[in-house]
Amino acid sequence: MDDIGYVLPDKSLYLFMNVRKEALLSSQVEGTQSSLADLLLVEGEERPEESPMGDVEEVSRYLAAMQHGLTRLAGGFPLSLRLIREMHGVLLATGRGSHQNPGVFRTSQNWIGGTRPGNAAYVPPPPERLMECLDNLEKFLHIQRDDLPVLVQAGMVHVQFESIHPFLHGNGRIGRLLVTLFLCQRGVLADPLLYLSLYMKQNRPRYYELLQSVREDGGWEAWLRFFLTGVAETANDVISAARRIMDLRAADRVRVEKLGRAGVNGLRLFDLLGRFPILSIPFASRQLGLSHQTCTKLFLHLAAIGILHGDERQRGRIFRYRAYLDILSEGTEPLRP
Repeated sequence: MDDIGYVLPDKSLYLFMNVRKEALLSSQVEGTQSSLADLLLVEGEERPEESPMGDVEEVSRYLAAMQHGLTRLAGGFPLSLRLIREMHGVLLATGRGSHQNPGVFRTSQNWIGGTRPGNAAYVPPPPERLMECLDNLEKFLHIQRDDLPVLVQAGMVHVQFESIHPFLHGNGRIGRLLVTLFLCQRGVLADPLLYLSLYMKQNRPRYYELLQSVREDGGWEAWLRFFLTGVAETANDVISAARRIMDLRAADRVRVEKLGRAGVNGLRLFDLLGRFPILSIPFASRQLGLSHQTCTKLFLHLAAIGILHGDERQRGRIFRYRAYLDILSEGTEPLRP
């Protein structure tokens, strides 16, 4: 699985965009209506066009929580209850759910579905048993087992966390992030390139059905078959998308290099488009340290060779690297109510 990172000449660029896609998809599983374009607009210091700002903020908070966890793990901090609380605190620092004890394990009963525990689809452990369950989960995170493949262990970790449901809000997003952190901790992934939220979004009813089956009937085999299928499909999708992006950007780079004198700064703008594929001339001017006039000419050059496209809805103020965005955006359409 760790071969994923070797198909890209610039792995950092793909990591940069992949974590944004995962933040969006994991939030969409929970019902947010943000699009990838709106998240990228906000990062480019523009207002979202289609999504409520609150939904985009929720995705941004998940991105911050993810980056916090990955940074701590890369620095040698163990995957632990403390790190889980830290990520949750970042996730709910602002916006929806920020009043529901960010970074604190619940001290009251919660439930899934229904209006009260009595008619709920699932009732997690009561508060007085919560730490016992979490301590067992933490031990499982740390113990090195040779009797179970690491991917099977990752699938078990996800179900156990989701079933314990230790927070009042945000359990699903933290639970999905745990899968990647666990695989990184165990050395299965050298870089956090594999995320399962697209697969879970595409199979959302089956995902919830199988989680419930484990809780009610011990349906581990069906869940693990589903989970491992998701890992395989996701890995193949990541490799395919990475190769297509690599081929696209290699071909487009050659086109920019042929611009002559404009090619030097044109390549600087082209490299910026890898991280900000939706941007305005003033934003690019600030990022590149070039005059507005120079940036305007560069935008026109890249538009003339078909790399940049002006957004008609924005009266030409916003430009998009459309071919690149088309690959990045696959599967990211919001789930409509």
